[in-house]
Amino acid sequence: MISICSDKPECPPDAVEVGFVLGAWGIKGAIKVKPFASSPQALFSSRQWFLRAPEQPTPTHVSVGKQLESIYPMLLKVSSAQLHGSVIVAQPLDTMDRDSAQSLRGARIYISRASFPTPQADEYYWVDLIGMSVVNRQGVSLGSLEGMIDTGPHCVMRVCNKSSSHTDELLIPFVAAYVDDVRQTERCILVDWGLDF
Repeated sequence: MISICSDKPECPPDAVEVGFVLGAWGIKGAIKVKPFASSPQALFSSRQWFLRAPEQPTPTHVSVGKQLESIYPMLLKVSSAQLHGSVIVAQPLDTMDRDSAQSLRGARIYISRASFPTPQADEYYWVDLIGMSVVNRQGVSLGSLEGMIDTGPHCVMRVCNKSSSHTDELLIPFVAAYVDDVRQTERCILVDWGLDF
């Protein structure tokens, strides 16, 4: 059975969605998690995962209906988490059986941003960059960073300028050749990028 707190836990205001539950792993109540990041250190650094209901319930969820509504949101305390290929296998601290673990399938996992590991110099979490203004060397605002695209070798910034009657989008590689500086306190990214690129 899933251990349910009498008071529903609230996600912290700085909670970031970091993955979702794929289903049960083994017979001892472990869960299999699909992380959103290729280097999912946040899932390893925190032992308190906040779960929210799946966006699209599976047939299994529909069959348990009201029972699922009563467990979300929930706080899942994790005793261990290990990488297995492209997924993470996590063992909840509270005893769960395989059926309870499977009932969490699709649950969205949130972790407090404050519990993320401290990045090294010149390393950034995407969540910290989103919304920053992007300005070129000439002092021209190119727009704001709306998202990042992981291309494998490097990431690409999606910079949108919504100041005109339509939205212009620039794709700028997030590499040292084009990014001069990331000024986190000013919420600004300086780039070597012309308007005619």
